[in-house]
Amino acid sequence: MTRRLMVLVVLSIIVIGLSASFQPTQSAIPQPCAPDHEAWLAQVFEKMDSIKPGMTRAALLQIYRTEGGRRRGLPPARLPRTFVNRDGPQFRIDVEFKSVAEPDDVNPSFATSVEDNRDIIVKMSKPYLQFAAAN
Repeated sequence: MTRRLMVLVVLSIIVIGLSASFQPTQSAIPQPCAPDHEAWLAQVFEKMDSIKPGMTRAALLQIYRTEGGRRRGLPPARLPRTFVNRDGPQFRIDVEFKSVAEPDDVNPSFATSVEDNRDIIVKMSKPYLQFAAAN
């Protein structure tokens, strides 16, 4: 009798263990919001891809905002700056402008620090991901 009980307990444990291992995991079930995320990402990438050299700062600022404040001692109108995507702040881009406030033949050491929405994009990096640093 004791042996039968022991065999029944062992078989019960095996059956319960096997049935638990065959249950689908949550990660195998597609999330209902995944298509929404894909559509959002496609929209964000399409907007980012629309910015090209030759466009103005104003066009860039429709999709991106400047990262942080003005950098001390550096003329932001000419030097590369990092811009953060308005839809997803982890998407960033580095952009260099040609200032409309100064002629082409101006000595770079006397470059203006005035940012103008008419400044022209000269160079830009590919969009990249950078997450905010934890404090």
